[in-house]
Amino acid sequence: MIQRRVLIGMLLLLSFFLCTGTALAETEEIGQIKTLKGEVIILRSGAERAAQPGDVLHKADVVQTGADSSAGITFIDGSRFAAGPNTRLALKRFRFNPTTQDGEFSAEMKQGTLTVVSGHIAKQSPDAMKIVTPTTILGFRGTTVAVEVSE
Repeated sequence: MIQRRVLIGMLLLLSFFLCTGTALAETEEIGQIKTLKGEVIILRSGAERAAQPGDVLHKADVVQTGADSSAGITFIDGSRFAAGPNTRLALKRFRFNPTTQDGEFSAEMKQGTLTVVSGHIAKQSPDAMKIVTPTTILGFRGTTVAVEVSE
């Protein structure tokens, strides 16, 4: 009887840690809004809020700039993005190990303009950083690139 209670307790504890680990992985900080001009919105878990300089970005966030707006974003691997007016950028996948510099980064850009200076992820592993647009997939290999997606 005691062994059964201990087993049930251990299973409940394990379930708690697995659920907490999943929640933490979804809210992991991957970058930060460094600069902004005009109206910039962060969409997170179905909620929309006005961005401010210093706001932390998480995996699965969407950054959206308004007309006459822009945002400068720095990611924890050293990548830097400059999003121009009317840009919608969904941060799909981000994984980075600061010790090994290994990782992967995938974002989806529906519209707007974006200048990218790649960081450690792209320099460490070719094809580990990608921007997906409606018509193409851009891979980065330690470069600087500008992207424009028109309606």
